[in-house]
Amino acid sequence: MRTAADASEPCDFPVAREKPVLIDFANSVIRREDLETTNAESAIARPRYSFSTKLIKSLLSPEKKSTRRNVCRLISELKRRSDCPRVLVIGGGSEGQGMKALYADPDVKIFAFDIYSTPQVQFVADAHDIPIVDGYFDGVVVQAVLEHVLEPQRVADEIRRVLKPGGLVYAETPFMQQVHEGAYDFTRFTESGHRYLFRRFALIDSGSSGGPGRQLMWAVDYFVRSVFRSRSAGKIAKLAFFWAVYFDAIIPADYAIDGASGVYFLGTKSDQAVGPDAIIAHYGGAQ
Repeated sequence: MRTAADASEPCDFPVAREKPVLIDFANSVIRREDLETTNAESAIARPRYSFSTKLIKSLLSPEKKSTRRNVCRLISELKRRSDCPRVLVIGGGSEGQGMKALYADPDVKIFAFDIYSTPQVQFVADAHDIPIVDGYFDGVVVQAVLEHVLEPQRVADEIRRVLKPGGLVYAETPFMQQVHEGAYDFTRFTESGHRYLFRRFALIDSGSSGGPGRQLMWAVDYFVRSVFRSRSAGKIAKLAFFWAVYFDAIIPADYAIDGASGVYFLGTKSDQAVGPDAIIAHYGGAQ
């Protein structure tokens, strides 16, 4: 790791719940005083689900088959490159949806960080300035994180920096999802925009992760909650439209890209960059 000991000026890094906090507070939306006051708890309330609410959640947000498929492919690609690959999970305060196979694989060594402290992370950090030496990891996973950073390109560049030559990145990011996590939600990407964000990576695969059906279900939720000024009313309406997400299984990939709730990218660190002409040619939607 690139830690305080490597810096030219001595730094006083705090510790939260026995996890080092490696954040440049002068250049982060995270405030040191807030972190120390809360002992690095999440600024967003993380719900605890009972059996019944887990059942409802499984209807409203079923695990994406594309994520499971992509994670299996990621593991296979990692093992072609290393017998014991090291993988960094950005935003790893909790295990991401569809990531079970990655965490369960005994040959993959997982390192994780987030902007809050949980038992799943090794340290607390800001993805704009990852406290890791160059070329350390075989793979990086960044799922449902890039919408929450102020400078996604800077984070993508940091991901590339900490990867070994030919290292792998797997990213999932919202396209047509409504605001979530309030003040900590900043950006959305089309599939082409997401590809261009990772333009210094060679493409293995990209596409929709959550299609128009899932997006319709979320849109109904936010429409109803806005009309009635009630989150509960929105959730009831969302539950009434739970069936919409299952239509994603029959929507062709090109139509799904244009109306996706989210997009994914799997690629390898490259010395070549995708140019403007190439990104126009990359578009694979139905228009």
